[in-house]
Amino acid sequence: MVTLITGASTGIGAEYARQFAARGDDLVLVARSADKLEAMAAQLRAANGVQVTVIPMDLSAPDAAAQLWEQTNRLGLEVTVLVNNAGAGTHGDVADVDPQRLESEVELNCRTLVGTTARYLPQMRARGDGTIINVASTAAFLALPKMAVYGASKAFVLSFTEALWQEERKHGVRVLAVCPGMTDTGFFEAAGEAAVIAAKRSDTLRMTRTSKQVVDNTMRALSGRKPSFVDGAVNAVVWRGLTRFVPTRLMLAVSGYLVEG
Repeated sequence: MVTLITGASTGIGAEYARQFAARGDDLVLVARSADKLEAMAAQLRAANGVQVTVIPMDLSAPDAAAQLWEQTNRLGLEVTVLVNNAGAGTHGDVADVDPQRLESEVELNCRTLVGTTARYLPQMRARGDGTIINVASTAAFLALPKMAVYGASKAFVLSFTEALWQEERKHGVRVLAVCPGMTDTGFFEAAGEAAVIAAKRSDTLRMTRTSKQVVDNTMRALSGRKPSFVDGAVNAVVWRGLTRFVPTRLMLAVSGYLVEG
């Protein structure tokens, strides 16, 4: 088994790497930071006796998916599990954020995810075996003021993945969308100081989860038949439950409070 994980250097991606290595999978770890990837690879090799290939690259580049596919092909790696975990978010009004940063966010969260999925999927279908895990977010269920592009991109990921689940169920490929809420990673620090304040606000509502909880639940969900799941009971009630029954304007006020900063 070869598991390819994007955004593997920290947070949820690093936890996916630890848990897939612990079950004996060889790994392909992809992220921008070569130093972090190499350090993690050394630890995983020593702890689990698996092969770990490190591919440092900027996955927000327009041709990132094609470059990644070409590199794994050159190395003779046939990917059996694809974890599209890499993602980015920006905090602020759309009018105030650098347009190129917003475009890069869409490239990473949507285009690269679709590009990797579309390239690795045919081999999985031909074998009648494979797994694709796409990390969406509870942001997929409702528009997020101050994080408008991030929320929209994750809604795309969820819709794309659930449709893919239906397409692939008869071909033996397991497809799963993972929808974490606030998680204790470096994501919000990268999004900006105001996003850190928003994360702390969520933590007071006991909605923040750990990377291990997210990945533990992913591993359990893989043995089920659902196309997606929300991590954490509180998150499931608030984001998947209430959004079905509460008027949009009220839910926008709630989501705005959580991410306003």
